[in-house]
Amino acid sequence: MSETRRQIRDRIHANAGVHFNELVRRSEFAPGQVQYHVRRLLDADELVRNEFYGQTHYYPPSYDPWERAALALFRRETAREVVVYLIEHEPVDPATVADDLDIARSTLEYHLDRLVEHDVVEKRYDDRNRVSLRLANPDRTAPLLSEVEPTVPDRLVDRFSRLVDGLLENAPEADRATEAD
Repeated sequence: MSETRRQIRDRIHANAGVHFNELVRRSEFAPGQVQYHVRRLLDADELVRNEFYGQTHYYPPSYDPWERAALALFRRETAREVVVYLIEHEPVDPATVADDLDIARSTLEYHLDRLVEHDVVEKRYDDRNRVSLRLANPDRTAPLLSEVEPTVPDRLVDRFSRLVDGLLENAPEADRATEAD
């Protein structure tokens, strides 16, 4: 194995779930070089590739499908904050999470949809149809959180989404009616 390929493999193994753009940004290699060596590593079964929400993520083969999805989600700052909050406060209703994290309910629901879809979070309904949130796999979730830091671009996307949601949420009714047209 070439030194370049080994460096790329080692970076992915140290940053499970890294997406291609971040891999290139943190690399000293050109995008084409990274792509070439990643393809060879995939062919040799030394890496696994998954697509999540428009981004390609790479993992060591030791991660199962649930762990791969969770790691990809944890790279988003808001999703990560929601999961950390649930570790500390579950069970809890969505309105409390949104209020305590100071995020719009729509932003919370966007991330919850993905977390629920990949069995990281469960929505449970009581006999009065009230929702409570819990971690679906708490024993597996906490250790994975320590493996990932959201990247700067992911943080910027999340913060921009929060800003827009906050502006729309605080817009007067007349402005919202105009925006809907």
